[in-house]
Order: sequence, then C-alpha cells, then structure tokens
Amino acid sequence: ARWWRLAADQGHAGAQACLGESYARGRGVPPDYSAAARWFRLAAEQGLADAQSCLGESYTHGLGVPQDPSEAARWFRLAAEQG
Repeated sequence: ARWWRLAADQGHAGAQACLGESYARGRGVPPDYSAAARWFRLAAEQGLADAQSCLGESYTHGLGVPQDPSEAARWFRLAAEQG
C-alpha cells in the first residue's frame, strides 16, 4: 500500500483506485471504508471506470458513505458509458 500511496498522493488515478481497494479489503492497511470511498472518488472524478464502479458499490451498500441508490446509479452509469 505504501507505493500506491506515493503515486496516489501525486494524483495517479490508477494508484488511487488501488489504494481504495486496499482500504476496502484491508490489504496492507487496516480496513477503512471511509478512506476507500475517498480514494475511489478521487480516481472516479478523473474518469477511471473501475473506480466509478467501486464508488457505486460503496453508495449501494453504504460503505464509507451514506447509502444512496441515486448516487450509486449515477456512478454506475458513468462507468457503463465507458464500456
């Protein structure tokens, strides 16, 4: 997670998504759904479809963010539009 963090802090969307996944699964860092959602959002806002999908899942299940089906659908739609 250390190397992902270095790249994520520099704005690398792929690293941000990977760091989000690390926090979501507790790989190399303690599990923290709020941190996962923050990193997914940063990557999703840069247009990374995988992160958009992960953020949609976060909103679907209320993991680190309030459960919000409308917000989940928005992120899933953005990811789907990319194929």
